[in-house]
Amino acid sequence: MGARTRRADARDRDLVVSVLEEAFHHDPVSGWVFPEEEHRRAVHGKFLGVFVDVALAEGRIDLLADGTAVALWLTVPAGVPEEEDPTPALMRRTADPGNERCELVGRLTGAVHPHDRAHEYLLMVGVSPGRQGEGIGAALIEEVLERCDREGVPAYLEASSARSRGLYERLGFTFLGRAVELPDGPSMWPMWREPAKG
Repeated sequence: MGARTRRADARDRDLVVSVLEEAFHHDPVSGWVFPEEEHRRAVHGKFLGVFVDVALAEGRIDLLADGTAVALWLTVPAGVPEEEDPTPALMRRTADPGNERCELVGRLTGAVHPHDRAHEYLLMVGVSPGRQGEGIGAALIEEVLERCDREGVPAYLEASSARSRGLYERLGFTFLGRAVELPDGPSMWPMWREPAKG
């Protein structure tokens, strides 16, 4: 399935956050970070907005033409960063300062993120609930993976649910073997994809 997409910019920020909030509202990790439903509705968009701002500033956001799906990508260079990533602390400060889980999820995933090779990092992909199951998310991801294959670049992500892990496995990603175990919460699965040989 081909997906008509365009590159999102700052004018699309609120739309991108809205799509992600809907797509991830019932995600196991979002439920762990914000266990109370009413509170999650109040702060979840602020939390996800940090990811959107990072992708707008440092990466790319692919937006489905009808505004119902988004994919956030970052290009990660090889080598361990010299400075600590400020994003986890910013997630907590921006969304919910009293909630240490806002920061902890970023620190735990950051600790297992591979840095030995440059790669494309799928920060997140979200599809509006009414359009899920149509293959839209896979189509959005495949556009970047095709470029990765042409350029010989690997890709990386963390799956936040068993369902998403299955999708990523169908796209050629492989579980790295060490899950991120959120304390008293769900698992996340770091996954890597080698570029396909032409």
